[in-house]
Amino acid sequence: MLAPMFCDVALILDQDARACDISLGADGDLVIDTTPATPMLMSIGLDARALAGDTLPDGRSQWSANPSSFLERRGSAGDALDIDGRFSGSRLWELSRNKQTEETRLLAEYFAAESLFWAEDMTGETAEVEAWWHARNLLRLRCSVSGEAIEITKRVDQ
Repeated sequence: MLAPMFCDVALILDQDARACDISLGADGDLVIDTTPATPMLMSIGLDARALAGDTLPDGRSQWSANPSSFLERRGSAGDALDIDGRFSGSRLWELSRNKQTEETRLLAEYFAAESLFWAEDMTGETAEVEAWWHARNLLRLRCSVSGEAIEITKRVDQ
């Protein structure tokens, strides 16, 4: 199998600001990232559309007396472009009001791994995801694809 070719406009993660931004080189051109880091940041950082049975952070679900609007279920604009109907992004946003429990930690690992579904298609290897409680109500996630790793934090119980 050929080595995967990644070629994206580089996203640079600023841990302090908890945000990503594109990068410009010294020549003023966009920096190109040939590692899986940028696709991982996009997969984790975009909000995937909630599934029909998911309970939303505000407590609503498909069975609520007040049905959720289209916007409450979120989702990436890029979802309309996938011919296989797969959602991009992660459902980590659904954990924003969860408590600091083992179930929340396991869900975070599951949602992160779910968002990196493309890794197996691109590299032949599944993504590795590990989540742990870094501080009170603060999850730390480490995701790696083909030896490239990113670490992010996710606040819960807001």
